[in-house]
Amino acid sequence: MKKIFKNTVSMTGVFCASLLLNSCALEETIYSSIYTEAFYKTAADAEKGLIAAYGGLASLGGGPALTIIGDFSDDQTYPRGVVGRNTLTQFTYDVNYTTQKSNSRINESPQWIWTASYAGIEKANWVIAKVPEAVMDETRKKQIVGEAYFLRAFYHFMLAKNFGEIPVKITPSYSEADAITAKSPKADVYKQIYADLDQAVAAGLVSFPTIDKGRPSKEAANALYAKAALYNEDWAKALEKAKEVINSGKHSLMAEVLDVYKNDKEDAARAENIWAYEVDPVSPGTSHQLVGLCGPPGSAAPAYARTSFGSMFAYQAFFNSFDPKDKRRQLLDTNYVDKAGKVVPQRSITPITTEGVLIKKYQDPNSTIGLIPNVPILRLPDVYLIAAEAEARLNGATAVAYGFINTVRKRAGLADLTAGLTKDAFVDAVIQERAWEFFAEGDRWYDLTRTGKFLTVIPKAVNNVYPVRTVSAKNKYFPIPQDEINANPKLVQNPDWK
Repeated sequence: MKKIFKNTVSMTGVFCASLLLNSCALEETIYSSIYTEAFYKTAADAEKGLIAAYGGLASLGGGPALTIIGDFSDDQTYPRGVVGRNTLTQFTYDVNYTTQKSNSRINESPQWIWTASYAGIEKANWVIAKVPEAVMDETRKKQIVGEAYFLRAFYHFMLAKNFGEIPVKITPSYSEADAITAKSPKADVYKQIYADLDQAVAAGLVSFPTIDKGRPSKEAANALYAKAALYNEDWAKALEKAKEVINSGKHSLMAEVLDVYKNDKEDAARAENIWAYEVDPVSPGTSHQLVGLCGPPGSAAPAYARTSFGSMFAYQAFFNSFDPKDKRRQLLDTNYVDKAGKVVPQRSITPITTEGVLIKKYQDPNSTIGLIPNVPILRLPDVYLIAAEAEARLNGATAVAYGFINTVRKRAGLADLTAGLTKDAFVDAVIQERAWEFFAEGDRWYDLTRTGKFLTVIPKAVNNVYPVRTVSAKNKYFPIPQDEINANPKLVQNPDWK
């Protein structure tokens, strides 16, 4: 996706031009998010409109709210106790996200997910509504509309898993009144996500590998469909869509799990990374801060980054949960090699704790920019484990379910999962396998909330940086930002946050 976001900034400027010109007497054609009748007439317009729709993903990935909202809430990873960032770990945020705003960390808050996702939805709605009228190649036209449907589904899914019931927005805002939308029940939210993904596939999204970097493929649409169905507890649909991806044969696991995250193997890893937030540091491109967050403080370890801050670590208990034979544990470390070639022991990794565990999924030892590694969103192991869970939920711990999870375990260097588990024990094993496979990828918190496990798991995930973590039922979903409620008279706060 090195080129997808290149024109996002300029397109945003076009859409926002009316905000600057409304008071002027100039006779100009004005493009805005409210009125775009004179746009989307040509192939170039259509492509630029689609680039703008990807802008929501650029905003989500830049913080990256895409991952750290969940990661700083879960039982695997935690932040250095920075004010504004630690509210997620301590569950002290409020409906105004006051602390994040006061400390200039709103881009790391759930409010950013709301803002970025609805901005992306609005842009996608214009593409869906207007591009069919453009004069251009019909095949590419359908693909552009298909990508917009995919993006709209993804943004709605991001909102649903973070906020629960949300407004479903599927038409452009021709007026301010059009932007005022009430929340929809969960069933209707997922119904719309399904419908959009059906449209995306029907529009002719191409299959991997004949896809531009960062663009959603047919397999990506089905993988997102499977995951959305899993969250919707629609086990049959989740299994159906996961099997479509697996049986397509278009994607495969890399032989070595460590290679999935190596910067110099990014292109090869696309066989496993079905869809990712891709980084393009060339201005006005895209970036994220995970490289700097995950390395030790003071840019001390060349293997991690040229510049790092020691701001994100894994819990010792999570590190201890791995079988020592599990290759995925090598993506964590309890020491590092400094610039002089000396091994720095765990007690000296960071001054905030003697039990700091480093995360090695986002290393960039070469770039002075330090923003190169992509951030996975949908990987093939996710699809296998969705299939395993859905099969078990439907039919118990069958041989088929075991086959799906054991595929992932085998690549990790582990023996097959213990045979003869009960249905519930097998599902728990799948959730645990997901924890080991997807840590620091923004996934674990949502597994805990969708299954209700967060209430018992989180209070045990403590250390001497966060010795007490008080979580409650209301934390299953984040509060809808009060700013949005103030601006939308039809919008009501989540019940537990009133």
